[in-house]
Formats: sequence, structure tokens, C-alpha cells
Amino acid sequence: MKLIMAIISKEDTSAVASALSKAKFYMTRLSTTGGFLRAGNTTILIGTDDDKVDECIEIIAANAKQRAEKVNPDASYMGSESDNGVPLKINAGGATVFVMNIRQFEKL
Repeated sequence: MKLIMAIISKEDTSAVASALSKAKFYMTRLSTTGGFLRAGNTTILIGTDDDKVDECIEIIAANAKQRAEKVNPDASYMGSESDNGVPLKINAGGATVFVMNIRQFEKL
């Protein structure tokens, strides 16, 4: 058994959760905040059998897309004391996925 932890942007939450539910993956959604952009994220926890991991990751990848965004630089996350006011173009969205082995699982 595996635990899949997927961190996705709030913009993709509905699409990812809907697609996972349709494919019969059970999940728990947690509201989280990213450190770099301080943007709203959702962390989805999914327990699944080993042979379903690839399918789950494919669903997440198909529904959590990276997109270019412009952000204003901020000294607290850019590591600089100066703010030149020029917006930066960054890639946002997509998903960060961790797959962990589960030694024991019980549903009580």
C-alpha cells in the first residue's frame, strides 16, 4: 500500500479532485499555503494499492497544469532588501507529488 501526497494549486483543486473521485480514488483534502509565493494550495492525501500509483499520478498530472504568472518581487521571498518593482515571470501550478510506503493500514 502507498500514500500519495500531492500538493496542487487552489486553481486546479476542483479538476484534480473530481477526476480522482471519478476514477474511484478516495482522498482527504487539506488547505495549505505555499512558502515561496504564499499562494493557496491544496494538499491531497490518497491511500492506494501499489498497482494504482501510476494511474493516480497520471490523473493528477493531466489535471494540474503549470502556467506562467507574473508576480511582484517581495524582499521576504526574493532574499533581497531592494524592490525594483519589476514583475517577475514564474511558472506556477502543476503538482508536487510524494509517494510513500505504508507499513500498516487500518480503517477503524
